[in-house]
Amino acid sequence: MHKLLRTCPALLFALLLSYATLQPCASAQTPVPMRIALVGLVHGHTAGLLKFLPTHPEVTLVGIAEPDATLREKYKVLFHLPDNLFYTSEAEMLDHTHPEAILVYTSPLAHRAAVEMAARHHIASMVEKPFSTTLDDALAMQRASQEYHVPVLVNYATTWFPSNIEAANILASGKIGDLRKIVVHDGHRGPKETGVSPEFFRWLTDPVENGAGALFDFGCYGVDLSTWLMHGEMPLTVTAITLHIKPEIYPKVDDDSTILLTYPHTQAIIQGSWNWPYDRKDMEVYGATGYVDTLKRDKVRVRLTGETDETLKPATLLSAPQNDPLNYLAAVLHGQIQDQNDLSGTETNVKVMRILEAARESARTGRTITMTP
Repeated sequence: MHKLLRTCPALLFALLLSYATLQPCASAQTPVPMRIALVGLVHGHTAGLLKFLPTHPEVTLVGIAEPDATLREKYKVLFHLPDNLFYTSEAEMLDHTHPEAILVYTSPLAHRAAVEMAARHHIASMVEKPFSTTLDDALAMQRASQEYHVPVLVNYATTWFPSNIEAANILASGKIGDLRKIVVHDGHRGPKETGVSPEFFRWLTDPVENGAGALFDFGCYGVDLSTWLMHGEMPLTVTAITLHIKPEIYPKVDDDSTILLTYPHTQAIIQGSWNWPYDRKDMEVYGATGYVDTLKRDKVRVRLTGETDETLKPATLLSAPQNDPLNYLAAVLHGQIQDQNDLSGTETNVKVMRILEAARESARTGRTITMTP
């Protein structure tokens, strides 16, 4: 046979071609899409996610759990979703669909139950901010993550801002010196003023289901960013002031908040409000020799020692998996990211809840809270 192949090149070529067609082509193989499911439809960010999903063909939505029939019908019609995608309970959905991860769009009060149920099925979770309404719930979700060896993540819009990453990188480079002060502004004109849906408005303005008003809704962003920039160091003290500027609209919760965190050589001032005249998500980072400000999601303004003017420049675009929550979630599930101290990680967000709970107590009592190790 070997002699025949050497003397007949045409036969050799035919055999090689036949062999090649029988082998799988690695470059042509398409990764199996990540199976995700939604728990809850009462969060206003749900619509944004469902609009975003078609841009991620590597993700497959396998189920939606929502007990409210009216909400199920609303989203079925709005996004042309099939009936068999919907379930009345998380338990039923998990048993039938077996997702790799759930995305939780309930009120923060319901995060713990959703995460613990998924963890018992060895399913990862990503909840919308804030992590929870109480430190006890945050610790319970951390235990579930550890016991069942599944990730539990928190999605903040600001995590995917190139400007925030640029500011952190400039700080880490030493160009602005040692960190001295962080000032974070987040919020908008208010839930009613911006026209949120009735189901979203109901729990946003409930002190039990949301934990607080603007203090938790927008204060959580700045606490998360500050904890991250401080590499997980906890503050020495927490002081918070809240206001009821519009009690006729928000009688049960605060609509304006300021949180002051003190560290040995740094302060963080976090202003979350439903009273800004326009939407805000920006941050100022001051070092001993310069500063960097973020302008929305894509620009930074920098001034260093010896410079007479500020420099405004676009932030470097983020690449996957750091550029959006679905890419990040997939990277965590595939073991490419294991840092629990980053902006979305469990360790960071348990600390965030320690600080937010102290801030709520400070606002309630009018006292500065000294944090214990």
